[in-house]
Amino acid sequence: MRNQLEPLIFEISSPGRAAFTLPELGVPEVQLPEGYTRQQLNLPEVSELDFVRHYTHLSQMNYSIDTVFYPLGSCTMKYNPKVNEKAAAIEGLSQVHPLQPESTVQGSLQLMYELQEALKEIAGFTAVSLQPAAGAHGEFAGLLIIREYHKFIGGLRKKILVPDSSHGTNPASAALAGFEMVQLKSDSRGMVDIDELNRQMSSQVAALMLTNPNTLGVFEKDIIKIAEIVHNKGGLLYYDGANLNALAGIARPGDMGFDVVHINLHKSFSTPHGGGGPGSGPIGVCDKLKRFLPVPRIQKNEDKYVF
Repeated sequence: MRNQLEPLIFEISSPGRAAFTLPELGVPEVQLPEGYTRQQLNLPEVSELDFVRHYTHLSQMNYSIDTVFYPLGSCTMKYNPKVNEKAAAIEGLSQVHPLQPESTVQGSLQLMYELQEALKEIAGFTAVSLQPAAGAHGEFAGLLIIREYHKFIGGLRKKILVPDSSHGTNPASAALAGFEMVQLKSDSRGMVDIDELNRQMSSQVAALMLTNPNTLGVFEKDIIKIAEIVHNKGGLLYYDGANLNALAGIARPGDMGFDVVHINLHKSFSTPHGGGGPGSGPIGVCDKLKRFLPVPRIQKNEDKYVF
């Protein structure tokens, strides 16, 4: 049994060892111009056995659903059934070319359309766009929608309220969208302080960003009152969907008074998460915001699915 601290592959290197052999050259050898070749390449020299053991051990040191429960918080409180991984790898899905004619990808378009409609029902919103490619991407798109909405109705508001318990992407997305981030203090129970919200809410606040349950895992029981305070001042309520899996099928953000949501499909609905993706961050909006959703969106015309 090896120690948990795996040495670097350079540390087990020994001159003259090799883990591979190159096949014989099947084309005429060509001399590259001088200056385009390396005179020295510092690569580790290990046997095939050491090579395989080294990388296999590194893979076993990773957290995976096969060996342990994920140790992090809300972002990884999920389980990806292997059957779903297998379905996602079906060639008819994974090998579709983005420029194929719509007539040749009706199955894929139908899946996306039905997903879009299901997310509307799950989240309680009027319209959904599947365009954002990740949670933070959806979050940023949602804030751009908020910005455009306020501009459309006659005034660009400058501030976004963000609870001190929020996800780190919330203030980052607000700043990236051109807003000034204002931190909202939590009360002694870890929820939004209603008195503090009343003090901070003004005609300059474009939206309050919130997730429910919040990042501390506490359900904001005063969410209806929170929505009323924000809406009475002309602001919008933004739902960070990272924790949607905690209430899916039980309660809907749209029914709580939220106006915009991004849904982390790679957190709530079994899509792989981490290691570079793929992620998915669709956004849903209430009726007055649907004109600002990113396009194209998938529609059904009789028995055909089109962008």
